[in-house]
Amino acid sequence: MKHIANFFYELGMLKRQLHVGPTLAGALPVELDSLSDHTARAALIGYILADLEGVNPEKVACMLLVHDVPEVRIGDQHKVAAGYLNTDAAEQAAFEEQLELLPDAVAASWKKYQAEFNQRDTKEGTVAKDADWLETAITARELVGRGYSAMQNWIDNVRSALETASAKKILEEIEKTEPTDWWKDLKKMTYTKLG
Repeated sequence: MKHIANFFYELGMLKRQLHVGPTLAGALPVELDSLSDHTARAALIGYILADLEGVNPEKVACMLLVHDVPEVRIGDQHKVAAGYLNTDAAEQAAFEEQLELLPDAVAASWKKYQAEFNQRDTKEGTVAKDADWLETAITARELVGRGYSAMQNWIDNVRSALETASAKKILEEIEKTEPTDWWKDLKKMTYTKLG
């Protein structure tokens, strides 16, 4: 059980590892999301997207919860750095070592999830990858709204990568919607004017 306890502490690095890509567009470290932030929202998006696409939402959400676990060890590499590094091989090596810490049944499931996510050879794998990309686009749209216009490049890249009809429609709405629109109809004044 010691190795499982250690792995749980290792997973805590998801909260401390930052998505560094937006620094290329000028975003400051304080404005970056963590791998944990990204993973949680991507899994929730994936669940909904899977339902829209008629595939298993729990499986898609699980794929997304696992997909960035190797980055705990190698960090998040933005696309410029990734052009000089074999991040796929590094992530796979890290993931294989991490799987050795887990019970056999869990390791087998996680390995299958990671393979489907990376290869997109199942409908669930394709939906999970689209959810991952949609989360990236939403984060980029939030940063565009804060003045980082270069983040539009992330949205454009996501648009060209999406596979599912539902993800493409959602991206259209993301681009038309202000990141703060969600709360505007929920806001209620809590005072009564006197006289």
